[in-house]
Amino acid sequence: MGPVQQIITTKLQAELAPEVLEVLNESYMHAVPPGSESHFKIVIVSQKFDGQRSVKRHQLVYGILASELAGPVHALAMHTYTPIEWEDSSNGAPDSPQCLGGDKSI
Repeated sequence: MGPVQQIITTKLQAELAPEVLEVLNESYMHAVPPGSESHFKIVIVSQKFDGQRSVKRHQLVYGILASELAGPVHALAMHTYTPIEWEDSSNGAPDSPQCLGGDKSI
């Protein structure tokens, strides 16, 4: 686990007391140098999301990770769940799509 990934993990654990937390560095899937920490996917299951719509949940996470998003983190895929939503989700969080790169077309 790299330093940026560790900071993200520590901050989210401290602020959201998650039941499930996955912080995945997906930078290798993108056109970045090896060892980069610029693209992340997070899966968070927390009671603190109860009664909040997705937008509010994401705003909460953006606030917690403001420094990282203003610096080294270029992209952040978020999957936020309440414990009940997580239990009802038999497939878990969706897979991230493959990156086409900055100069490739669809």
